[in-house]
Amino acid sequence: MDDAFDTLKQWVDESKRIAFFGGAGVSTESGIPDFRGVDGLYRQKYAYPPETILSREFFEHNPEEFYRFYREKILILDAEPNPAHRKLAEWEAEGRLNGVVTQNIDGLHQKAGSKRVFELHGSIHRNFCTRCGKSYSAEWVASTNGVPKCACGGIVKPDVVLYGESLDDAVMRGAMHAIAHADLLIVGGTSLSVYPAAGLIDWYAGSRLVLVNRTPTPRDGRANLILRDPIGQVFQRL
Repeated sequence: MDDAFDTLKQWVDESKRIAFFGGAGVSTESGIPDFRGVDGLYRQKYAYPPETILSREFFEHNPEEFYRFYREKILILDAEPNPAHRKLAEWEAEGRLNGVVTQNIDGLHQKAGSKRVFELHGSIHRNFCTRCGKSYSAEWVASTNGVPKCACGGIVKPDVVLYGESLDDAVMRGAMHAIAHADLLIVGGTSLSVYPAAGLIDWYAGSRLVLVNRTPTPRDGRANLILRDPIGQVFQRL
């Protein structure tokens, strides 16, 4: 790790417009499990794979089962930011960070102090009535049982992008701009296999693209530097 880390440290010190693109691996180090890595009890509890449960069609036709999975596996409110979240917030406070582009929906970047965050897949902290649009907090959703209902009788839906839904255009434009204007792009904790999000790194035209991921990705050949270490461990040393 040392030679690659030394290079990364030098690049970070020289950069004035850093962009960060992160995935589930950033949050797993804060104790939030990646739902794709389902535990051994999963098949005893759920009759459907997570990708099916977390789809718009499933939400509309089987909201009870959706919320049973959502509360147990997704709606985690007691996690704390790890060194990666905190270091990115520090860079933003110093005026050296273009933005954080994240596939995560847990709000940990904001909890660490980041403000320029592009949440590609939405956030568990925003919820709205599908009938009247009234907003509800994640804490309110967690306090309810079964399918949460608005005072008007409508079903409350998390403002997260489910399978079968499109990404928000304004968020995508902001993410593209942050990446395109970066002098250093750090990609961490993501397999780069989920599109269209993974395609965002193609907006980076520079020569300092860093991948921090414990396993190979389909875009390793595009990287200028690769570190195979836990992202929190890397950022703790920066």
